[in-house]
Amino acid sequence: MTDNDRPDERFTLASERTFLAWMRSSLALLAGGLAMMHLVPEFSTSWVRTTLGLILIGSAAAAALVGLRRWSQVEKALREGAPMPPPHELRLFAVALTVVALGAGVASVVAVL
Repeated sequence: MTDNDRPDERFTLASERTFLAWMRSSLALLAGGLAMMHLVPEFSTSWVRTTLGLILIGSAAAAALVGLRRWSQVEKALREGAPMPPPHELRLFAVALTVVALGAGVASVVAVL
């Protein structure tokens, strides 16, 4: 590979920063899931807390895997000069988190009533 074939370092570093943002999001979801299960006993019922906690922990694992896959795809596209990969899993992840947020909101309202 010659210097002309190498991707611009700025794009590679931007891709790494995005990957690290996915990892931060994953850690935040993991912390939220553990907190939901162990630190907020007055929130709704036990099964709701456990379900939401496990969904958040599962979302944390998904965020880490989606971030890793996306980073690999972008790095490959940069090296090969190919088009960027389509953001299909990003849309799916956003929809899934929206559903989780709406479920948590409904559980919060039901717990107050």
